[in-house]
Amino acid sequence: MPSDATSRVLVTGATGFTGGHLARALAARGERVRVLVRDGARAGDLAATPGIEVCVGDLKDPAARTRAVDRVVTVYNIAAIYRQAGVPASEYRAVNTEAVAELVWAAARAGARRVVHCSTVGVHGDVEHPPANEDAPLRPGDVYQETKLEGERAAREAAQAAGIELVIARPSGIYGPGDRRLLKLFRGVARRRFLILGAGNIYYHLTYIDDLVEGFRLCGTVPAAAGRTYILAGGEVGTLTALVGLVAEEAGVNPPSLHLPVWPFSLAGALCEAVCVPLRIEPPLYRRRVDFFTKSRAFDIGRAKAELGFAPTVGLRQGIRRSLEWYRAKGWL
Repeated sequence: MPSDATSRVLVTGATGFTGGHLARALAARGERVRVLVRDGARAGDLAATPGIEVCVGDLKDPAARTRAVDRVVTVYNIAAIYRQAGVPASEYRAVNTEAVAELVWAAARAGARRVVHCSTVGVHGDVEHPPANEDAPLRPGDVYQETKLEGERAAREAAQAAGIELVIARPSGIYGPGDRRLLKLFRGVARRRFLILGAGNIYYHLTYIDDLVEGFRLCGTVPAAAGRTYILAGGEVGTLTALVGLVAEEAGVNPPSLHLPVWPFSLAGALCEAVCVPLRIEPPLYRRRVDFFTKSRAFDIGRAKAELGFAPTVGLRQGIRRSLEWYRAKGWL
C-alpha cells in the first residue's frame, strides 16, 4: 500500500446523521477521510470540510466500492436502509446484507486493515431481562432489524474468508444536534402534545452522537477489538416516563400526564400499514411507533468499557439540553 494510506479512512452513509458526524470528527482529528455518498448534491458541506474527499457512488455498485476503498486502511460502514414505506424486503437485503459482505471483500482486496460495521441493538428485539449485553438473545422484529442481523453474519463470514479484521458495533437510540428521528418526541413534549401509550415503564436507552462517534473510532483503532462485537450506548438509562419528564423539564413545560391504552393504536397501525405500504404511501401510524411505548431497550456497555476504553461523557440531561437548543435554533420546536 502507498505510504500515504496510513491515515486514510472510508466512511459510508456520510450524508446521514451518524455518518456525517463521524466523518467530520475523524477529519477534525487529522485523519484523511473519504466518504462514499449516493448523492453528491447532498455532500456540499462534507466536500467543504478540510480533510474530507467525496466519492460519489452506490454501495451496491462494485465499481463504486472499488473506488471508495482504494488506499484505505480502515472502513466505517454506516450506510443502511432504515425504515421507509414501500421499500421491498429485497432492497433492504441488498443494502443491509449483501452490500455489506461485498464491501468487506472489496476492502480486503484493496489491502485495508479493518472494517467497522454499524449494526443496531435492535437485533436483540424486546429486552426481557434488562440490561442486555452482546450475548443476549437475538430477536429482530422487522425487516430492518432482520437484515441488519443478516448483515452482521454476512460480514463475519466475508471477513473470515478474506482475512480482514472486522468489528461489529451495535448502537442504541442515537440523538443529538442534527438528529430528526427523535424530533417528534422532543417537539411533542415541548409543545405539550405528547401522549404516552401504556404505563411508560419500559426502558429506553439513548446514545449521544459525540459519544457514539468516539465509540466508532475506538472500534476502528483498538487492536484488541478485532473480531469482537460491542454495544455502544449512553452512560445513563431510565424509563420512558423519566426520559419524557427530563425533556419536559429542560423544555420548561409540564410533563405529559395522559396515558392511553396501547391496543387501539397497535390495531390502527396494522390497518394503516396494510392500506398504505402496498401503495408506497407513508402510513400516518406504524406498529413500530407503537412498539416504542411497549418494548424495553436497556443495555450493558461493560464490554465496550473494558475492552475499548469506551466512556460516555455527555450526560442525558446535557444531551437533551443541547438537542433542544439545536431544534430551537432551527425553528423546529
